[in-house]
Amino acid sequence: MRKKTKIGITIATLFAVMTFSGFGCKDKAVSYDMTLEVWGVFDDSDAFTEIISAYRDANPNVKEVRYRKFTPESYKKDLLDALASGEGPDIFMIHNTWLPSFQDKIVAAPDTLVGEQEFRANFVDVAANDFLRDGAVYAVPLSVDSLALYYNRDLLNAAGIVTPPTTWDEFNEAVKKLTRIDQFGAITQSGAALGTAYNVNRSPDILALLMLQGGATMTDRDHVRATFTDPVTVGSNTQTPGVTGLTFYTQFARSTSSLYTWNKRQHYSLDAFYEGTTAMMINYSWHYDTIRRKNEKLNFAVAALPQITQDNPVSYANYWGLAVAKNKTPPKFDSSTAQRGAIPVTNDMRLFESWQFLRFLALKHDGGQMTITSAATGAQKASALPFDPAENYLQKTKKPSARRDLLEQQKKDPVLGPFVAGNLIAKSWYQIAPEATEAILAEAIDAVNNGTLAPQEALSIAQTRVSQLMRK
Repeated sequence: MRKKTKIGITIATLFAVMTFSGFGCKDKAVSYDMTLEVWGVFDDSDAFTEIISAYRDANPNVKEVRYRKFTPESYKKDLLDALASGEGPDIFMIHNTWLPSFQDKIVAAPDTLVGEQEFRANFVDVAANDFLRDGAVYAVPLSVDSLALYYNRDLLNAAGIVTPPTTWDEFNEAVKKLTRIDQFGAITQSGAALGTAYNVNRSPDILALLMLQGGATMTDRDHVRATFTDPVTVGSNTQTPGVTGLTFYTQFARSTSSLYTWNKRQHYSLDAFYEGTTAMMINYSWHYDTIRRKNEKLNFAVAALPQITQDNPVSYANYWGLAVAKNKTPPKFDSSTAQRGAIPVTNDMRLFESWQFLRFLALKHDGGQMTITSAATGAQKASALPFDPAENYLQKTKKPSARRDLLEQQKKDPVLGPFVAGNLIAKSWYQIAPEATEAILAEAIDAVNNGTLAPQEALSIAQTRVSQLMRK
């Protein structure tokens, strides 16, 4: 596919030069009017206003970049419908787990714009795992988010806990000190919002985190079978870290456990935390402002995730990248445009310009300059940039960076710091059907909670079901 794209651009270039430039005459420049449409979620358009204005100044052939925000609930369906009709966006956000199901709908970056080596040098490791395939770059992230530990300072102080736990052993001891159960067996104060499927926000992510921290291999090398219940050899010991992870997670909701601190009757984890009835929860950075808006007086903070040991720390990533749509119905070429000396925009030109914009938006620009290349002739010019576009975006959205150099700047931020640390050790795993996979993992948790299945059996069934999805 990447070779075909390069060939198409070359043909378009030769045709444009011969037809509209007098076979190489220098007295007549070749121009075109390009409009790029970008679709995304969560971000408001003002996150991109200054960036788009700067890009239009740098690249006169791109007359307009339009950004449309969608709700997370409808975005995927709206996007798939639009792509199928050929009327979708030029650039759109994909979740970090979507590449397996979207790879046939998007186009990899030309090596001249974003190559594998440059991508790996710019972005955290998990992004390469999610958005690189066979050395080709299929999407670029602006931000990466990873799990961290939210904790209620007042509740930890009252329990005599000086610092938030850094290991799961410390976490367990803190849970015991923080949990309050009345004479009727009701949990009046929860040490942590963990253990169940449906009233813990992002419970499948937390379960996957625990499995990965234990050393579970989530799929086989060829991505045709889930393997998270398979045994793993560590030294002279054989372990099943996937099952251990599910057992550990669900013990917090087992009434006979010494760590019993949560059940299905508790308020939803986010609500319980901002209400002050649970002392700790595991979540992403985007909920920090949610909690602050819900309860301005809540004395809370964020810390790095607890680990099994600090020798091999692991966090879990959940984020979005920007990709380029493979096909789109070309715009009409009207007579007024032709009279201005502009040429028609081909799909190959659109693909090149879309990736050129993503290079401008996401990558580091040494010396504050970027070379802008004409998609029609290959002519180049260096443009001085008024600011770093990715840095500008992160300042407006207050998100943790995907780019390594900008993470360094965010390390000392009291809110973003723990997520920044998490981004450097974050992992994810190959999912052919993310929504269905999440539902399967949640059902495994719930089966253990209900006592209908033991952890080994529940996870074995989940593994079989996820494997079936991967073979479809």
